[in-house]
Amino acid sequence: GQGFAHLRPQYIDFENPFKEGTYRAIETIKKGNASTAEWIPEIPSTGQYAVYVSYQTLPNSADDALYTVYHKGGTTQFKVNQQMGGGTWIYLGTFGFNAGRNNECKVVLSNLSSKVGRIITADAVKIGGGMGNIARGEVSGYPRFCEAARYWLQWAGIPDSVYSESNGKNDYTDDYKCRGIWVNYLSGGSAVNPTEKGLNIPVNMAFAFHSDAGTTLNDSIIGTLGIYYTNAYNEKFANGASRYLSHDLTDLIQSNIVRDVRTLYEPQWTRRGKWNQSYYEARVPRVPTMLLELLSHQNFADMRYGLDPRFRFTVSRAIYKGMLQFLCSQYNMDYVVQPLPVDHMALRMTSENEVELTWQPVADALEPTAVAEKYIVYTRIGDGDFDNGVLVDGNSYRTTLPAGMVCSYKVTAVNKGGESFPSEILSAGRAFNSKGTVLVINGFDRISAPADFTAPAPADTLLAGFLDEQDHGVPYIHDISYIGKMKEYRRSIPWMDDDASGFGDSYGNYETQVIAGNTFDYPAIHGAAILKAGYSFVSCSNESLSPNPSPVGRGDKNTSVDMKEYRYVDLILGKQCQTKMGRGGVKPLEFKTFSKPMQEAIVAYCKQGGNIFVSGAFVGTDLWDNRLATADEADKKFAMEVLKYKWRVGQAATMGKVKSVASPFPALSGNYTYHNELNADSYVVESPDAIEPATKDAHTVMRYSENNLSAGVAYQGDYKTVVLGFPFESIRTDSEREAFMNAVLTFFNDNK
Repeated sequence: GQGFAHLRPQYIDFENPFKEGTYRAIETIKKGNASTAEWIPEIPSTGQYAVYVSYQTLPNSADDALYTVYHKGGTTQFKVNQQMGGGTWIYLGTFGFNAGRNNECKVVLSNLSSKVGRIITADAVKIGGGMGNIARGEVSGYPRFCEAARYWLQWAGIPDSVYSESNGKNDYTDDYKCRGIWVNYLSGGSAVNPTEKGLNIPVNMAFAFHSDAGTTLNDSIIGTLGIYYTNAYNEKFANGASRYLSHDLTDLIQSNIVRDVRTLYEPQWTRRGKWNQSYYEARVPRVPTMLLELLSHQNFADMRYGLDPRFRFTVSRAIYKGMLQFLCSQYNMDYVVQPLPVDHMALRMTSENEVELTWQPVADALEPTAVAEKYIVYTRIGDGDFDNGVLVDGNSYRTTLPAGMVCSYKVTAVNKGGESFPSEILSAGRAFNSKGTVLVINGFDRISAPADFTAPAPADTLLAGFLDEQDHGVPYIHDISYIGKMKEYRRSIPWMDDDASGFGDSYGNYETQVIAGNTFDYPAIHGAAILKAGYSFVSCSNESLSPNPSPVGRGDKNTSVDMKEYRYVDLILGKQCQTKMGRGGVKPLEFKTFSKPMQEAIVAYCKQGGNIFVSGAFVGTDLWDNRLATADEADKKFAMEVLKYKWRVGQAATMGKVKSVASPFPALSGNYTYHNELNADSYVVESPDAIEPATKDAHTVMRYSENNLSAGVAYQGDYKTVVLGFPFESIRTDSEREAFMNAVLTFFNDNK
């Protein structure tokens, strides 16, 4: 029968790849030798890839087609209901795959089912999003995730009557119109939309996420608008329900957004109201629908928040809560919100080949139902990927630790509402014939918008903007929406067209690229180099540090960590620095490099003769020259008297190269490169610090190659320190990181 085929590099007019191939069909069995279909791809490069499947829906299709994805983390199974969704791409999940073609990377479909005699169909598998191949005169040259919905729908096998209402005359109007029509096509034939033809997927609601236009010449917020429409289809949805349900949906989502933003970030966030107006995306769907105008992308005060990952998380969670409350009200159910990610994480060696992972749940002050009931611990061995996880009742987990491998762990909290976002990732490793154990502290948990400015009054209504060169900010995991740095800072310049977009106009040189952010996965990078040097290691989060751990911690397991138990400490500070939210002054600054508890723990550690390695881009600037915070003399004293360095200048270098220089510590040698430009592999270090020795016993050991500013300082006395003005994990290659870590640990072990 008719199925998917990829027959040409470009698709024009209304060509449908799902009508150019065939599918296969087989009857189901309950037991015995299953028949399978296998798809074994050629993966171009090792990485994370989304996996989609397609099939055909037949009158006797099975509702539990068993797909198994083989990936770097093992195997993951899915039971897919083939009674709906046939003839398009169905997303299964995102997985790590190694480059090449082998049986460790494949997708397998079986005809095993809970019922005999139903039909399983096998069509296609898609791995990765791909590049745009819909030619409207020419192809875009963009990754498909950057393209318009109209082109995505054509490649997804959706009928041209859905994605091209204009019959090919106007792709712009087709793009915003196709989304509402697509909702009806997805739900067509199901209980929620029984009279239309479609994919039989019972869509409960639809949601359109927009940013709005509009500017102010001051720092006032334009804020959030909700749009719905009732005066269509006799004020009824396709299943007979009142279209005023869209009003309820809109009110719940908007109320959650405005309340949460006002509570956490901006008391003056504007609630613009609810409009019952005939916007296409609010009018056309035959199910309850909201069109959200979250904020104005043209207004500086709004975008100070809109570019911040913390704000994006809060808003997304508020939208989710509104949807959840709406759906539960329709089914007369109590709602439960998924928990927040856990924190206060720590890994300890409990024996030669066993580690214990501990953590603490995080209460949600905005939502009393978001309480963790259990947890899932995910494990990654070496260069593999995370497994499917182990469900645990308490806040600790013990497991064996194989020798010579970096083993990594992350935790999610679960309740009846679902699963939280993942925690940061901690790692541990046991070296053969270990020379000692290093405690790796992940002190880099910052996510933030780029640095911004407004001109001093009275010129503050004239100039404002974002300063990527000073601080690009830190995306959460990665950023797919950044297009380039801002170039038009004059507030008075109006939008004229998309090629002359006025205040806020930006370059477009990063439109097609994914930009790396904070992966929260740096103990593994440090740990791999530590293992290579012959040392074992464990890791912990910065908030778990305590100068004097008590025998009883919060909850049912103590998660505090005593640095004094370890001969060597490696403190990761990445791009940690005190950071505001939005206009500032409302929410306290977050992400200080050295909190007071951390300072106390480091002082206690150094007093008993420890060895500490610290690296980060703002180790000096955050204490001496953070324009958002008043410099604290006690902070400076700590850096100079304990860690033995002082700040010289920020934004010290641009070329990403450092070199060792002559010093009393010959072990600290070598030349190194770090990521100084935006890329997909590592967060950018655009503003490294120059730091200098603060005492006569401390010495410069590294300099930036382009200008000889001091990039690293080492001290030897009753204890030893090495401090870098750039982050260790940003060093470009494994071999460079291994050489540098070996140099540091050799220096720590040198008794001269």
